[in-house]
Amino acid sequence: MKHTASVVALALGLGWAGTAFAQDKAEVIHWWTSGGESAAVKVFADMYTKGGGTWVDTAIAGGANARTAAINRTVAGTPPTMMQFNTGKQFDELVENNLLNDVDAVAAEMKWKDKIPGPILAATTRNGKMFAVPVNIHGQNWLFFNTEVLKKLGAEEPKTFDDLLVVLEKAKAAGLIPLAFSGQKTWERGLFNTVMVGVGGPKLWMSVYGDKDPKALKSPEFKQVAETFAKLRNYVDAGAPGRNWNDATALVIQGKAAGQIMGDWAKGEFIAANQTAGKEYGCVVLSKAGGGYLMGGDVFAFPKTKDAAQQKQQIVLAKMLLDPATQVEFNKKKGSIPVRTDVDTSSMDICAQKGAKMAADPAQQAPAMELLTAPAVTGAVEDVISSYWNTPAQTVDQFADKFAAALKTL
Repeated sequence: MKHTASVVALALGLGWAGTAFAQDKAEVIHWWTSGGESAAVKVFADMYTKGGGTWVDTAIAGGANARTAAINRTVAGTPPTMMQFNTGKQFDELVENNLLNDVDAVAAEMKWKDKIPGPILAATTRNGKMFAVPVNIHGQNWLFFNTEVLKKLGAEEPKTFDDLLVVLEKAKAAGLIPLAFSGQKTWERGLFNTVMVGVGGPKLWMSVYGDKDPKALKSPEFKQVAETFAKLRNYVDAGAPGRNWNDATALVIQGKAAGQIMGDWAKGEFIAANQTAGKEYGCVVLSKAGGGYLMGGDVFAFPKTKDAAQQKQQIVLAKMLLDPATQVEFNKKKGSIPVRTDVDTSSMDICAQKGAKMAADPAQQAPAMELLTAPAVTGAVEDVISSYWNTPAQTVDQFADKFAAALKTL
C-alpha cells in the first residue's frame, strides 16, 4: 500500500460527485434485502451511478452471512470494494490484521469528526484513526403500533412497559396478535435490551454492558427487567418462532397485530407500504427510568487492495456516503436518522424527528450493545437470553448467573 498516498491525495482534491468514470466498478457486499432496506441501499447505488460509476450489488441475506462472506474474501485476497458492518466491534480483527484501509484523510478533509456524535465516532475509530464510515444512527428500542387497532381497542399510546402490558392484554382479549414478534435469537436479544433500558434505565444498561458489573445482575432493577421480559411471552403468537422481523412488521401494517418492538429500520417497511408515521402507525420509546435511546447503526469499511482503481473508488464511495443530500434521502428510506448532526431533519417523519432529538441529548444516549461488547460476548449473551425466553421454568436467579458468566466470555 506504499503507493496509496498519491491516489488518496488525487481523490481528496475532488468532490465525490463526478469522480467515478464509466469503466469504474465498485462491488458492495451488504445484507439489506427486505423491501425497505432494498429501497434504502438503492439510494447509494443510484447516487454512485449518477457519478459515472457502476455499482455491483452483492446482497447477502442475514448480517452474519454477509459479514462472513466479506471477511473470507478479504482474508483470501479477493475483497469487495466496500462492505457493511454494524456500528461497533465487528471489524476489529480486520483492523488488527492490517486488512482495512483507514479513512482518516477523507474524514479530516471533509471535517466529519466535527459532525458525528461522540459514541458513534468512537465506535468507528481504532488507534486514533477512523476505519469505517458510519451512515446512520438506528434507534433500536422503538415500539411501533397500528393506530387504528389501538383506536378500536380504546387504548391510548403507551408510555411505559406497564402501559404496554395493559394494551397487549386488550389486544389478546380482542383476538388479535398482541405483540408481533420475530422468534429469532437476534430479536429475542433486541426485545430484552429494549426492556432493560426502558425498565432499568441507562444507568443499569451501562452497569451491565459497559462495566460488566455482576452486582448489577443481582439488583432489584435487573430482576424487574427479567420479570417484565418474561411477561411478554404471553403476548406473542404461535407463529413467532423463526419468523423474519419484517414479516412481523407486516402483521402490524396489516392490522393483524397491535404493535412490534423493533429498531427504527422497521419504518422502512411501513414506508414501503405507503404508510405515514403519525397516521397509520405510531412510534414511541417506552421508558419509566429516565429515558435511554439505544444508538446503533451501520457502517461501511474498505478492504485493502493493490488495485489502484479500486482504491480510488473507495474514496469516491466514502465521500458519497456522507454527502448531506445522500444522508437525508438514504435515511428517509432506511428508517434511521442521519449520522451527521448538521443535516436538516425537518423533512423527515415524526419518528425520525423524535429520534434525532433524543440522539442529540447526552442524557438520552445509550450506546447499543454492539458498541460496548465484543461479538463473542454479544453472542454468548444472546444465547443466554434466548434460553431464558424459551424456558419458562428458568428462574430469574438462574438467568442472572448465566448472564454474568456470558459477560466474561473471551
